[in-house]
Amino acid sequence: MRIAMIGAGYVGLVSGACFSDFGHHVTCVDNDASKVEALRHGRIPIHEPGLPDLIARNVAGGRLSFASDLDRPVAQADIVFIAVGTPSRRGDGHADLSYVHAATRSLARALDGFTVIVTKSTVPVGTSDEVERIIREENPHADFAVVSNPEFLREGAAIRDFKHPDRIVIGVDQERARQVIAEVYRPLHLNASPILYTDRRTAELTKYAANAFLATKITFINEIADLAEKVGANVQEVARGIGLDNRIGPKFLHAGPGFGGSCFPKDTLALIKTGQDNETPLRIVETVVAVNDQRKRAMARKVSSAFGGNGNLRGKSIAVLGVTFKPNTDDMRDSPAVPLITALQDMGAQVRVYDPVGMPQAEKVIENVTFCRDAYDCARGAHAVVIVTEWEQFRALDLKELASIMASSVIVDLRNVYSPEEVMRNGFHYCGVGRAMPLAY
Repeated sequence: MRIAMIGAGYVGLVSGACFSDFGHHVTCVDNDASKVEALRHGRIPIHEPGLPDLIARNVAGGRLSFASDLDRPVAQADIVFIAVGTPSRRGDGHADLSYVHAATRSLARALDGFTVIVTKSTVPVGTSDEVERIIREENPHADFAVVSNPEFLREGAAIRDFKHPDRIVIGVDQERARQVIAEVYRPLHLNASPILYTDRRTAELTKYAANAFLATKITFINEIADLAEKVGANVQEVARGIGLDNRIGPKFLHAGPGFGGSCFPKDTLALIKTGQDNETPLRIVETVVAVNDQRKRAMARKVSSAFGGNGNLRGKSIAVLGVTFKPNTDDMRDSPAVPLITALQDMGAQVRVYDPVGMPQAEKVIENVTFCRDAYDCARGAHAVVIVTEWEQFRALDLKELASIMASSVIVDLRNVYSPEEVMRNGFHYCGVGRAMPLAY
């Protein structure tokens, strides 16, 4: 089948490359001509494991191409995916649908013959109805159907998630459209990937409900972690104890500095706004957002507690390892590292920073820090090392070498990467999350 993917950002690029790997002919369209030119030369604008090879293979095979003008790709397409950004709108937290509406108006005028239009972007309930209205307004004679097909990709594991999904959710109201999108996903039948066919509004709400529930699990275990510290319990063992219950499950029960990224923060805000607009306030989700926002900055107090807890870090050099919101991505959107670093600076600390992949992005959004070339360079002369992102490179640091180059031996492990006993055997004061606090250093 011929597919036009409108938007060559994270979702569009991964989805387009995977669809082409299935054997479909895909054109990824983006109005950023410089991005398109870079993609044509094999320069990938995002960090996603396996994506450069996947794109190169399918470009070489003639199944994947890139364009900045959508008219021809849309006119030739059997199915058009809208995969543009929907960031939080300033002021009210609602999803900004201006890019979706602009893409819809542009593609509407280029439609030629029966075409299925798919909203792949994460959009509030009712957006597919609005997309249909806009197309009818722009092109009254168009023969088309609108489908909702939300994405469930995890950054850092997106290709596997696309090819081996837990489920595929498709909101469709017309049998013709159902047949077309079923053909697009036919290669996944061999994997027995479950496909849920439903109506469009249910599909749209399913995406938001899924992300809000996962964000709630993270926030819940973070609050249990705070309690565990106070009562002398171990949150990791608590998480294992409850996660073995099949009704709960073990995933998203890892205590840490709070969730970030491109999805959970904006999607929870958008869901809250949808609830308010429909006079159905979502109190649990509202609390999740508030608790998570407070937690990110509060992590600086955990660093301060390692030096007596008076909130004063003047004269201290703090090494921050990891600034992306999770490993295996360069995405810093709503990363816990940013408010943490700001709070450390407010306490008077001098901050040193290293991330294996995120340094170019960090330099755009973090000021008045020292950027370092590796973890040991970052730790040199520091009074404390703070592990914020659980990159594999940080899981087996040479503790003896760290102790020899640091000004004082303090490790604040916000991801519980290390065993406290192992770290303390090497002469460090250790501070984790959700485990009984050692005596102040």
